[in-house]
Amino acid sequence: MNCRHCGTLLQHPFLDLGSAPPSNAYLTAESLNAPEQWYPLRLLVCEKCWLVQTEDFSNAESLFTADYAYFSSFSKTWLDHARDYVHSMIDRFSLGSNSEVCEVAANDGYLLQFVQEAGIPCIGIEPTSGTAEVARKKGITIIEEFFGESLAQKLVKKGHAADLMTANNVLAHVPDINDFISGFRTLLKPQGVATFEFPHLLCLVKENQFDTVYHEHYSYLSLTAVQTIFSCNGLQIFDVEQLPTHGGSLRIYAQRADKNSHERTDRVDELLTVEKAEGINSSAFYTNFQKKTELVKNNLLSFLLECKQQHLKVAAYGAAAKGNTLLNFAGIRSDLLHYVVDKNPAKQDKFMPGSRIPIVTEAHLENDRPDRVLILPWNLCDEVKNQLKYIRQWDGKFVTAVPELKID
Repeated sequence: MNCRHCGTLLQHPFLDLGSAPPSNAYLTAESLNAPEQWYPLRLLVCEKCWLVQTEDFSNAESLFTADYAYFSSFSKTWLDHARDYVHSMIDRFSLGSNSEVCEVAANDGYLLQFVQEAGIPCIGIEPTSGTAEVARKKGITIIEEFFGESLAQKLVKKGHAADLMTANNVLAHVPDINDFISGFRTLLKPQGVATFEFPHLLCLVKENQFDTVYHEHYSYLSLTAVQTIFSCNGLQIFDVEQLPTHGGSLRIYAQRADKNSHERTDRVDELLTVEKAEGINSSAFYTNFQKKTELVKNNLLSFLLECKQQHLKVAAYGAAAKGNTLLNFAGIRSDLLHYVVDKNPAKQDKFMPGSRIPIVTEAHLENDRPDRVLILPWNLCDEVKNQLKYIRQWDGKFVTAVPELKID
């Protein structure tokens, strides 16, 4: 396989999680009788541009289907984050009724609803029909396509030009990253700004966040790699923020490289220096990560087996993609983890891909009163603990497995 950015032959392995079905391919009761598609789940690193990437086995169309079940609005933490972002961008870049905002991967309108409330014209790009339909019901204009250079040119011909483009947690999801970034250069106004948020590779490695690896994530991103990719596709990074979301993310600010409308802040070079000091652009940085992931797997399995021997009931909360990665890597099934609770109706009464553990409503947990609740979306740990604090009434305890096993 060649690097999806620079074309260099990939020879350096980073992580091997065996094989798994797509993490958002939730099963119905009927589909339990049919075989699942499993694909190898391996990461390689390009030793020229330092882009970490999933080995290719499936295309985007087979992963982001009409019944794609991730809806952003089910997390209050994420909604608050989106609201704060919109208010910040309005203030920083003086956006108003004469501006245009475009969000790529608009999902269910979780962010653009706040742009719309502010009276700013906006459009969303969202290829999955289920989430797109929810956004339309909020009155948001949605274009149901995958974004890239071709779509950007079509939008320009229709008179669109963006003052602000936002792309949260989607840069990792695109197989053709060059075409994707090129589209931003085309759709931006001369003084326009594009912001991108994505989990930081440095945090993934240092915090052992291997469960954020799944087939829908084609790339795992550092500022070092992203700056190289953007420079080759007509964008220039002028600012960066480090965020706590998703276990540690970056928000980068980019502009058209041919305009230089916004002054570059010191934060860009400071973070590039940190990444270089940590070894992001050296092969040694990517060695031995496999051993850390296997330690998490073994500790979780030992914990669940001990609970079974002690006749303790264990449930999980959050039918998240990262949870599916963890469960399938560890080979956990319903004999050790009885069910998973989730707020999203699109997931309830279905089954986790691979492990086939049933997904139920929170009422089931309240009635069943499990002894331990494993929080799979550890990035929302505080929110979940507050939501389910009543399990303390029957001496229930919370468990997280990543970055290390903790029982609270």
